[in-house]
Amino acid sequence: MTENDRSSGFAGRSFLFLLGSGREGGNTEALARHAAAQLPQDVPQRWLRLSEHPLPPFEDPRHTEAGVPAELSASERLLLDATLDATDLVIASPLYWYSVSASTKLYFDHWVNWLVLPGADFKQRMAGRTLWGITAANGAAKPGITDSFTGMLSASAEYMGMQWGGTLLGQGNAPGDVEADNDALLAAKSFFS
Repeated sequence: MTENDRSSGFAGRSFLFLLGSGREGGNTEALARHAAAQLPQDVPQRWLRLSEHPLPPFEDPRHTEAGVPAELSASERLLLDATLDATDLVIASPLYWYSVSASTKLYFDHWVNWLVLPGADFKQRMAGRTLWGITAANGAAKPGITDSFTGMLSASAEYMGMQWGGTLLGQGNAPGDVEADNDALLAAKSFFS
């Protein structure tokens, strides 16, 4: 298969990588970068670290007098716009207590308000896009360790009418550990294809 053949399968696609780690350069990010390196060079990629765009604590105003605020914080607006601009949303979150990190969960909590935000048409616009999950964990080979992580993401994709791309799992505890996980690095080569 030539580079042109590979590129044609990705025509019109753009990837948003949301990094949910509490540190830079961790195993999950490294694994995500291995997978992203396999994408054709002409496929747009945007990388956002959730810790650099902190969201306010989630409040659910849907059934209150105040309702959903018309104005979003700068971080909310940036993340909403970036999410809607991507055809492929990649959640790269370490496995914390068997699920996504707190910053990743907070990002998804804000989807509740985006669903009813006037003019956003969030659910309609997200339908048909693809949601992916990438994570690294100590003890990654343990059966069922990513069930909650994958369940949360795949159920979110289903609810939104999105396609579920799957979970890429790597073994790692200390930074750099995933580089020794040959199975994960091999899986990263074909994860998005």
